[in-house]
Amino acid sequence: MKRNIVIATIAAAALVGGGTATALAVTDDDGAPTPRSGERAASEVRDDDVLDDEDGQDDDVTEVKSPKTTAADALTAALRHTPGTAVSAELDDEDDADDDTGADVVTWDIGILDSAGSWHSVHVDPGTGKVLSSRTEREDADDTARVRAALEGSSTSAAEAAEAAAAQGTVTSIELDEDAGSPAWEAETRARNGTGHDWLVGLRTAQVTPDRSSDDD
Repeated sequence: MKRNIVIATIAAAALVGGGTATALAVTDDDGAPTPRSGERAASEVRDDDVLDDEDGQDDDVTEVKSPKTTAADALTAALRHTPGTAVSAELDDEDDADDDTGADVVTWDIGILDSAGSWHSVHVDPGTGKVLSSRTEREDADDTARVRAALEGSSTSAAEAAEAAAAQGTVTSIELDEDAGSPAWEAETRARNGTGHDWLVGLRTAQVTPDRSSDDD
């Protein structure tokens, strides 16, 4: 009974005003709202039905853009600037990225160990591939010794490991894991939908395998 009264009231108002009712909020006899035929309740709307106003992309999906300068290219550029052995590369993509200029920018942070045993942090622009800054860092002598021991006899450089891991996605970091029972390069990759994966790259074979230890983190 209540439903008929509501429908009649809205229809009458539309006819008097010469307009058209564009939406009907119909209630049943218990007073609860009932979706119009062909519509879904808000609880039934899936996440992928919600679109951005401008580009039509899903609001809950963030498209990951690959840097123009890959990890391998950034490592090569850093080594041209600061000769030595590259042992890590990380794409610092946080909004509050800390760099030598004090600006909040995205950079590749390359770790290099030179022949004299000094450590260097070299920042490379991921857009242009140019070296932005470089600074010397202090590391414990024992850590340096472990790195040198792990790399002894290695035939796969950090850049080569990054190239191998790039077949799995965009490489966002690579570093030497010298503490493992079998030292290897650890690589992180990211798919276009933001999904991240961890990999191990052999120091001598450059073979890429899933990093199962990361499943325990």
